[in-house]
Amino acid sequence: MSRTTPNRRSVNRVLSALALLAVTAGAVTACGDHDSASTHTSASSVTSSASPGADKAGATSLHMIDNGGHRLAFHVTQGHGSTIVLDSGGGNDSSYWKDLVPKLHAATGATVITYDRAGLGKSDVVPGPWKVESAVSDLKAGLQQLGATRNVTLVSHSQAGEIATYFAEQNPKTLSGAVLVDANLPPLFTDEETARLLAFDQPEVDAAKKDPDTPQNRQLISTAESFAATSKAYYKATWPDSVPATVIVSEKTPFDGSPADAQHWRDAASSFVKDGPHRTLVTAEGSSHEVPKDRPALVLREIESMVAAHH
Repeated sequence: MSRTTPNRRSVNRVLSALALLAVTAGAVTACGDHDSASTHTSASSVTSSASPGADKAGATSLHMIDNGGHRLAFHVTQGHGSTIVLDSGGGNDSSYWKDLVPKLHAATGATVITYDRAGLGKSDVVPGPWKVESAVSDLKAGLQQLGATRNVTLVSHSQAGEIATYFAEQNPKTLSGAVLVDANLPPLFTDEETARLLAFDQPEVDAAKKDPDTPQNRQLISTAESFAATSKAYYKATWPDSVPATVIVSEKTPFDGSPADAQHWRDAASSFVKDGPHRTLVTAEGSSHEVPKDRPALVLREIESMVAAHH
């Protein structure tokens, strides 16, 4: 199934290929950017509730979750019934979703969770190459310790699509559905395409190494170090048939300056949708890779639809 929507804002700038995996150009936000009055809660105090936290509905609280010796920041806007988890693309912390969270909460009444992946926002840095297995473990640990183990709608942008795929494979009963927003999907990562992405972005990686301590550059470098092996494995990953998925694909794609790569991106989304049941393809006409910024109403609508249909 395919739907189209009218254009609202043109693409901001051409994004480089590997950058979509590790840092979204022009959209990286400063760490923090959350209400300073947020409540800090230890992991041990939030493990027992059926839905995350025990805070007043509509209030956002910060929960620091320990996983394997490092701490991760999970931001919980308490609701009732179901849970929506928003996972940002590479290089972006949880504040990427700050404009969407209150709208989602108001529209659905659900608990809304955002979080900072390791090395971003308020979460601890984990040295070494980026490992999707570690990222999946971090997400799972946070949701388990927050009590969000059922009726979860996972919303994943860009690089977070990889995390979503492996999380869904391993924890299908946790998810009632997913909305994959211009996300990295397995069919994209053929050996040929992976080699193209690596070659295209080597100059950007080299430039990042000259200033390796910023969160964005650090993640770009760590992603590049593991990119070939990670991509080869991800190409073979499968999405469970039991988890419904809506795939929103941008018209411009991350490769607006490369027609061949842009077509491959769109073909990967189409192939993913055709490969299993309960999958819907939605095209965000006129949008750049930054669909949550370019077309927030579209993203909000598709999340609402997924929550309503599968809870």
